[in-house]
Amino acid sequence: MQKITYFERQIIESKLRTNQSHRVIAKALGRDRRDIDREIKRNQILGRPYLAIVAQRLTDEREAKRNTPKLIKAKNKILKEFIINCLRKDWSPEQIVGVLRTQPPKELIGQNICIETIYQFIYVGQGRYEYLYPHLRRGRKKRLKQRARKPKKNKIPERISIHTRPEEINKKTSVGHWETDTVEGKKTTTGNLSVQYERKIKLVRLHKVKDKTAVETETAIRKTFDSLPLTLFKTMTFDNGGEGANHVNLRNDFSLQTYFCDAYASWQKGGVENLNGLIRQYIPKRTDISQLTEEQIYIIQERLNNRPRKSLNFLTPNQALALEVGH
Repeated sequence: MQKITYFERQIIESKLRTNQSHRVIAKALGRDRRDIDREIKRNQILGRPYLAIVAQRLTDEREAKRNTPKLIKAKNKILKEFIINCLRKDWSPEQIVGVLRTQPPKELIGQNICIETIYQFIYVGQGRYEYLYPHLRRGRKKRLKQRARKPKKNKIPERISIHTRPEEINKKTSVGHWETDTVEGKKTTTGNLSVQYERKIKLVRLHKVKDKTAVETETAIRKTFDSLPLTLFKTMTFDNGGEGANHVNLRNDFSLQTYFCDAYASWQKGGVENLNGLIRQYIPKRTDISQLTEEQIYIIQERLNNRPRKSLNFLTPNQALALEVGH
């Protein structure tokens, strides 16, 4: 049905004043009679004659309500507060939507919202006054395309290609298969972050290192081994940087099978590369990591481990770990 214009409403009003039937009015306007029936029924105040100016006002009010963003409506106040609280805990819009669908609070059972609506609330709607975008993964004022990091090419002793890695690891059917990388800090300082990431349950371990040398990386990985049962470590995948040059020591001491990505193919260990983007939310580029304390790094680590993840059916990595080890 084509919308009735204000001019047509004026014609309807004038013909009703002369007691013309709905059928006659419809014929004069070239419309179906049911359009006129519907227009008068919706826009005539009970007990009063049909007025074009009133009908137009009522229509405009309905249109305004229809176009009001979901999180602005008064009836969705609890939903809005829940989303704001989750964003301030550094949850992504996708994680928030997933939790609402799978594990909603009692007061929000049956409430649904789409990811794009949350992004619009943050960047365009009232949410921009809440200063929420710094809590997003990238923390940018505008939504930009992501860029992948590229590792340096390096010769690694006894290097085993990722192409020989069993399909079981690629499909994430079992726990114990890790990826490792280094997040760099400010170039003029000594301070980086060694990152270990379990592929299936998304568990994270972060350790401060002085530089990207093999010795520092080996020490950080050994700390990761000390933090968890050794049964949770079966393989470790490195990029082509020099940080992995001491992998043979880990392989011999812990019966750990090691694999290496192709040169300039960081996407082959996409889990830890994606994790690096999450870490940048807390440690932006050019941050002096050497000034961070171990406690601060641990807090960031557990922030990540307590985020619900879509691939885990919106359980957190720590919850998934508890299920794996039985407590």
